[in-house]
Amino acid sequence: MTTHPRSTNNSTKPKAGAVNMSLKPSVVVSSNTKLFVLDTNVLMHDPTCLSRFEEHDLVLPMTVLEELDKNKKGMNEANRNARQTLRSIDLGLKAHKGTLDLGVPLNAMFPDIDAKKTQLGRLYLPTGDQRPKDKRFRTLAGEVNDNLIIASTICLKEKFPAREVVLVSKDINMRIKARAVGISVDDYFNDKVLEDSDVLHTGSRELPHDFWAKHGTDLESWVEGSKTCYRIKGPLCGSLTTNEFVYLEPADSADKAQKPLYAIVHEHTARMAVLHTLHDHGSKKNTVWGITARNREQNFALNLLIDPEIDFVIMSGIAGTGKTLMALAAGLQQVLETKIYSEIIVTRVTVPMGDDIGFLPGNEEEKMGPWMGALDDNLEVLNENAQNGGEWGRAANNDLIKSKVKIKSLNFMRGRTFLNKYVIIDEAQNLTPKQMKALITRAGPRTKIVCLGNLAQIDSPYLTESSSGLTYAVDRFKGWPHGGHIMLKRGERSRLADFANEVL
Repeated sequence: MTTHPRSTNNSTKPKAGAVNMSLKPSVVVSSNTKLFVLDTNVLMHDPTCLSRFEEHDLVLPMTVLEELDKNKKGMNEANRNARQTLRSIDLGLKAHKGTLDLGVPLNAMFPDIDAKKTQLGRLYLPTGDQRPKDKRFRTLAGEVNDNLIIASTICLKEKFPAREVVLVSKDINMRIKARAVGISVDDYFNDKVLEDSDVLHTGSRELPHDFWAKHGTDLESWVEGSKTCYRIKGPLCGSLTTNEFVYLEPADSADKAQKPLYAIVHEHTARMAVLHTLHDHGSKKNTVWGITARNREQNFALNLLIDPEIDFVIMSGIAGTGKTLMALAAGLQQVLETKIYSEIIVTRVTVPMGDDIGFLPGNEEEKMGPWMGALDDNLEVLNENAQNGGEWGRAANNDLIKSKVKIKSLNFMRGRTFLNKYVIIDEAQNLTPKQMKALITRAGPRTKIVCLGNLAQIDSPYLTESSSGLTYAVDRFKGWPHGGHIMLKRGERSRLADFANEVL
């Protein structure tokens, strides 16, 4: 979800004359737990963050509540999160029977969390005089909301010297100022799926050259349709993942006696695995809407896209690897030829690469038009298959394709259900985990969703490779029998684009 930086134009002071609910030293005496002061943008980024700090206590200055109130109106994710946070706090206050200066048990705000298994800390709403004694604070303007939150943090630090007080903010400038006045500060990391994106599941692996020697004992093989199936046993089986692609190529490319193995893991246990060989979409006999695979990973991707048992496909990789082209080609074949799906729906996040061009006139599809340049480029390539029909044939084929491809805005997806659709989510690296969940849960019966993205080209200022919704989906769907992911590594756009990806 998008986190909005705090505006300094609407700064407010804590309300004068408010009932003093300041933390009492006689109550808060434990030095084993920390005091976390939460910035507004953390709550607007993750409304469930109040339950993410285990046994530690949380503090929300009055300035934070006032900022949440100012941001609760609107229809974007940040506004929804502000409303959800305020509802959670209100629920906790209603359930709490004691005085507020003793803090509110966080377990009361999250009744779904078993207090016997997970004992959360307490939430404090300090009021009263928030002017710290520390002279370093005088370097900050007291009328700015950021600085009022920093002031509250310094007051807590002065009041409870035995406890570690930490300010948590996603605002870089806020963290810089806080460190300058001697406050312990940290970013909110709970939204990170992986600590290091380099360990992200790639969807494929190369088998060791002694694979058959270690896994060929008691080998079973049979044929299912056009696929050859192998049941293997050995030490590697336990580390495999369902729907993961495996390949074994001859060490000597000139050795034609040894055939390469390209397969997908159909099922596995700790000591056994079943591998199914793949369709060779690099051959002219197995083209997909006239498209053939140019490399190994593209062949893997086309196998996922064409398989009717796979409901969710993720294709990640650098620009020019053919993600959009293959997704469209597979969609057109399954909509117009095999008629598995009724139509193709394409959507994406409208995050501009440069300056925003402002208001766009027209209906929903016309507004999305400028964002769908890549779609038009790829449809033009796919329409070349109708060249033999002359000008009329190309025009008719183009009209037919466009009648089956619908462009939808992400902003109007909430509440929809896709029935018998082939859905393409382009530029999925700019989705937050919450947005990704909202889109995937739109899928109805007989619907396939294809996510495309490049983690190296995240345009959203509040997402990273480790917190992107694309990374979130890859990690959560890993091993699901009806989902698959492949990371495309080799660009096929042009030698110029390939060289630019390497050196720029």
